Amino acid sequence: MSSINYDLEKIKGIVFDVDGVLSPSTIPLGEDGYPRRMANIKDGYALQLAVRKGYSIAIITGGKDIAIRKRFESLGITDIYTDVPHKLPVLSSWMDDKNLKPEEVAYMGDDIPDLQCLRHVGLPSSPFDACREVRQTSIFVSKFSGGYGCARDLLEQIMKAQDHWLTDQEAFKW
Repeated sequence: MSSINYDLEKIKGIVFDVDGVLSPSTIPLGEDGYPRRMANIKDGYALQLAVRKGYSIAIITGGKDIAIRKRFESLGITDIYTDVPHKLPVLSSWMDDKNLKPEEVAYMGDDIPDLQCLRHVGLPSSPFDACREVRQTSIFVSKFSGGYGCARDLLEQIMKAQDHWLTDQEAFKW
């Protein structure tokens, strides 16, 4: 039983911000000035399974570190948009390219730059520690903070609702 008050069977595409969603909000900086992001392994497992199950997954972030691209490519994600100052045009274009209607898309963001995207999709979602405005806009607020399993929480509930979670041997491999 899902804790999300939305018809999860409609969801075909899921979009994630990186900093504050797929990595914690607090990021150590290297001597070179670049952030050193953490990655949650359980989020990674759910992301790669969602890709293999045929969901359209996208990453849209203002971050521009090459490590972002490498991390998500290693999980099978091909729609990775980095160094994006205004996310809504990228989201809209991605939805058009994938022929997705707003009600078929979930977006998970944590801060003000995500608000327009959250208002553009059917299932706006956020981590537990998202800013107040984002939590108020979200239909689903995960019980997990950014970087600590909120993506897994969302993906697992969507896949369970569509009978794609632990239903075949695909679930038991990387």
